[in-house]
Amino acid sequence: RYGENSGGGGMGGGEEGQGVGQGQASGGEEEGRHILEVDVTLDELADILAEELELPRIEPKGASRVTTMRDKYTGIRQTGPASLRHYKRSYREALKRQLAMGLYDPEDPIVIPIKEDFRFRSWNEVKKPQSNAAIVYMMDVSGSMGDEQKELVRLTAFWIDTWLRRNYEGVESRYIVHDVRAAEVDRNTFFSVREDGGTRISSAFTCCRDLLKASYHPSEWNTYLFHFSDGDNSSESDNRTCVTLLDEDLLPMSNMFGYCQVTSAYGSGNFINVLHEAFPDGRRDEQGPKLITAKVNQREEIYDALRTLFQAGR
Repeated sequence: RYGENSGGGGMGGGEEGQGVGQGQASGGEEEGRHILEVDVTLDELADILAEELELPRIEPKGASRVTTMRDKYTGIRQTGPASLRHYKRSYREALKRQLAMGLYDPEDPIVIPIKEDFRFRSWNEVKKPQSNAAIVYMMDVSGSMGDEQKELVRLTAFWIDTWLRRNYEGVESRYIVHDVRAAEVDRNTFFSVREDGGTRISSAFTCCRDLLKASYHPSEWNTYLFHFSDGDNSSESDNRTCVTLLDEDLLPMSNMFGYCQVTSAYGSGNFINVLHEAFPDGRRDEQGPKLITAKVNQREEIYDALRTLFQAGR
């Protein structure tokens, strides 16, 4: 949607929220504001995002491509049920017949197919690779994560979802919230729940590990993990547990792990530095780092975070 909604409308300035007066009034002389509404699909939004941020298309891993059998229309035949009649090809055959017989009149271009002209679509069962992706979102919902931080998470997650769905045919999104305990929840709960307790990040990583082992084997799924927190973890001991879970489970089982740290009203914690120290190269492979960190402290930083997360085309 382009343009602005404004008070007034050929009657002067007007105040925002002012009602429209009754009765006749002379037409204004100032040019009005025009609003143009354009429908944009999520795929088009993703393409605009990719162009703006210069993001490469994601190449799914070969080992994570599932081969499925699908019916595909591959040819044309002369017999078949009416439901598979190919009207354009039938019309073309009728036109060819009339031209060959000298029956086609450009002044009266009526083409009527007969039985011999009808053509029908035929299909074969073909193998087609289908790339599946699973996105697991984890969020700290302890007392230090307020509404402003959750709004940043919601917007960032929207663009992550949009970009990955543009690159994969089948995408499943799962949601985990945690304070000192973690649980899988639905999407609405993920963005609305708030707790008053402390923070134990390892609870979310453990829940995520169990979810991956139960539902998303790396040979069948391209798995993307994202954790959002203000970085204020409960203890150094839990930081070490998180590093072990990442090193032994989450990184080997996923395409990438993205950690986004937001600043809360209480400041920003140290967890992002813990990750940098434990994985100085981000567990780099031939595609680049698998563990990627970003800071999102305000809306203007979301695009930079997306560029950081996906610039390697993982």
